[in-house]
Amino acid sequence: MPKRTVRRTYRISKYIIYKETFVDYKEYFWSFVGAFIGIGLIAWVQSQFLPELETIFLIGSFGASSVLIYGAINSPMAQPRNLIGGHLISAVIGVTIGKFMPDIIWLTAPLAVATSIIAMQFTKTLHPPGGATALIAIIGNTKISELGYGYVLSPVLAGTLILFVTALVFNNLTKHRKYPASSKRRFLTRLLRK
Repeated sequence: MPKRTVRRTYRISKYIIYKETFVDYKEYFWSFVGAFIGIGLIAWVQSQFLPELETIFLIGSFGASSVLIYGAINSPMAQPRNLIGGHLISAVIGVTIGKFMPDIIWLTAPLAVATSIIAMQFTKTLHPPGGATALIAIIGNTKISELGYGYVLSPVLAGTLILFVTALVFNNLTKHRKYPASSKRRFLTRLLRK
């Protein structure tokens, strides 16, 4: 019996270690291309339509979202509901808290992040970069604070939609990568092919 347990543990360990360390260069390639194009499109919009000194369209939380939606596409936190919902909910919370307590950063920053986490958990839209989106609403430059709730629409919603559409295209170009990772995927894939 112990010999059997040892063999089984060895097989499971070998599978987990092998699976986790397996290098699939095609996956890396598509992750790179998707992230490059997604962030590149946001940066292009920033450079074409906004003055050079105002970098308010390209926010840091989009980089973290790119890791999930291009590099870990099967993660529950990378799915469209989480990507879009997590950013929007967090942006609204960050702006709201920033408006009610604008000069108390030691309280507003942690309150915005903690409240956005709870709100994402309740709405089943947990997306870790959403915490950064809420924090950016609090600690961002004066241009971001001047946007008020406009921050929710642009840069957050507009940028998130750019990342999402790019993820739909590049994560579905090969038969090995499918995004989103649900039954709704078939519907979205058919919609894109029409």
